[in-house]
Amino acid sequence: MTSSDFKNEILQGIPDTLPEKKAFDATANHAPKRKDILSRAEKKLAIQNALRYFHPKHHAVLAPEFLEELNSYGRIYMYRFRPEYKMFARAIEAYPAKSLQAAAIMLMIQNNLDPAVAQHPHELITYGGNGAVFQNWAQYLLTMKYLATMTDEQTLHMYSGHPMGLFPSSKEAPRVVVTNGMMIPNYSKPDDWEKFNALGVTQYGQMTAGSYMYIGPQGIVHGTNITILNAGRKISKQGEGLAGKLFLTSGLGGMSGAQPKAGNIAGCITVVAEVNPKATQKRHEQGWVDEVLADLDKLVTRVRDAKKNKEVVSIAYQGNVVDVWEKFDSENIFVEIGSDQTSLHNPWAGGYYPAGLSYEDSNRMMAAKPDEFKKQVQLTLRRHAAAIHKHAVKGTYFFDYGNAFLLEASRAGADVMAADGITFRYPSYVQDIMGPMCFDYGFGPFRWVCTSAKESDLDYTDNLAHTVLEEIYAKADNQIKGQLMDNMEWIKSAKANKLVVGSQARILYANSEGRIKIAEAFNQAIRSGKIGPVVLGRDHHDVSGTDSPYRETSNIYDGSRFTADMAIHNVIGDSFRGATWVSIHNGGGVGWGEVINGGFGLLLDGSTDADRKLKNMLYFDVNNGIARRAWARNSGALDTIEAEQSDTLQVTIPYQADTQFLDRIIV
Repeated sequence: MTSSDFKNEILQGIPDTLPEKKAFDATANHAPKRKDILSRAEKKLAIQNALRYFHPKHHAVLAPEFLEELNSYGRIYMYRFRPEYKMFARAIEAYPAKSLQAAAIMLMIQNNLDPAVAQHPHELITYGGNGAVFQNWAQYLLTMKYLATMTDEQTLHMYSGHPMGLFPSSKEAPRVVVTNGMMIPNYSKPDDWEKFNALGVTQYGQMTAGSYMYIGPQGIVHGTNITILNAGRKISKQGEGLAGKLFLTSGLGGMSGAQPKAGNIAGCITVVAEVNPKATQKRHEQGWVDEVLADLDKLVTRVRDAKKNKEVVSIAYQGNVVDVWEKFDSENIFVEIGSDQTSLHNPWAGGYYPAGLSYEDSNRMMAAKPDEFKKQVQLTLRRHAAAIHKHAVKGTYFFDYGNAFLLEASRAGADVMAADGITFRYPSYVQDIMGPMCFDYGFGPFRWVCTSAKESDLDYTDNLAHTVLEEIYAKADNQIKGQLMDNMEWIKSAKANKLVVGSQARILYANSEGRIKIAEAFNQAIRSGKIGPVVLGRDHHDVSGTDSPYRETSNIYDGSRFTADMAIHNVIGDSFRGATWVSIHNGGGVGWGEVINGGFGLLLDGSTDADRKLKNMLYFDVNNGIARRAWARNSGALDTIEAEQSDTLQVTIPYQADTQFLDRIIV
């Protein structure tokens, strides 16, 4: 396909002539069949809703086809309309556009749907089992047409994957506003998602999937790497580091596929269990996991050898992680660090698989016998938790990676509660590591994408970012020097570690000062013609974009961790301070109804406008969260926000109560 053909297809939107019906591609990694949850009347409504995108002349052909999809897969994906062109992040000039900002968003959308990046590309799911960019292919086609034709004085409003339309706005306004899953609270239970998603009226955007900011598994490689390094520091008795130590976890699909790569970079032995053979194969082919084993006895032998020789190696076990925990216990294999990155925010629809059943049998049971499947999942969770406890007694440091493992295990009746019956026996990694060591000081996952698609541009930005961090390190307080050093090492070796999957993108943890100075350096380089435009963004797993009581805000102890004011203020505040697009989602890493996530994208084009916007927006984006954490009386955040106070930033600082006095008067 020529570049002209590609542009014409984008501009066409939903074609007036129906494309040929596509045969089901069995080679792709498909989403599991969703539960049959709609009544006959609701199925009729779902088809009516799907047909809204098409002229009535096509309804006689499409209606039975959509019914077939609904019955076969539990959703209407409109496979017929999946484009023939290859899906990947092209250079920004390849996109037909009247607005450079809109072209950047098209690039980001296509990266999210790139088969090398997306978990279930044909179902428009980027990661996490149900983290979708769109609900169906008609939405994709129409959205791309809107983006190709809009100006810098219009805003495209996206309702859970549906492009509601272009509305007049201004150059200062975001080009796109995204919402996903914004359900009335009483209608935000897991089965509500199944029902309303099947009806075609809402979707689970996850985090960076539904806000067009996913950069492949690199983001979670970095986050996991930082987590493992800091976990290693917590368990090191004499600063010996991670050499010869074992990190046991599970999950190679979607984001969790980054774990073995992160372990290699951290310098430990990593064993990751995965039940889906296609996910394992994909990560092995990509070089993100070194070895694959399917025999537990061979795994034991291999790990013993690796420990003896203090190897740095990552091993995928093709099977269920519960079997590994139990086997390592019986064989006295000591696990220094343990976690779990399966998608337990989505426990009944492919996020977690029961032990003792094959992957194929599990998928069949999931759709045909959902109640039995749920029973088997909860039985496995109880076994899983019991096996972990045996290791914890021996000294294993286990942490919840914020994917709802402990939450769902507790709901399954597993023995995971602390003595108070309120908190969990094991910490969330945010409680122990990320919150007090990173978020309270403003450090979080700052990311960028070089829209030229040139590796040389990414190399140039890597060097710029490293130089900026070095300059900040030279004057930094000791409290943050460790974070700065970890990220300087990360960015220095990023190219050698071959982290790019999809777009030419990078991530590192930076505070407000670091993000602004790096962005300024990028914008200056664009202005001088050294690199092409750059898109800035972040993971929602950050200082202030996300309210999540079991993850991002789990180290908030003033009772406000179940509120979502921060995320809402963040997305609104970013929108009028210069963001190119903004997003707000119900759901995220710990599940539908469990979190509110806000995100942004900002295009740097070398202009003075971009200089102004990046300062205003990035400063607020970080400090909004630090202010909230300071109000919760978090000591690191208090120190950070007090240092930030100025004539223009004035934040309410809490007074500290005498808790011993309160203990005496409250009986």
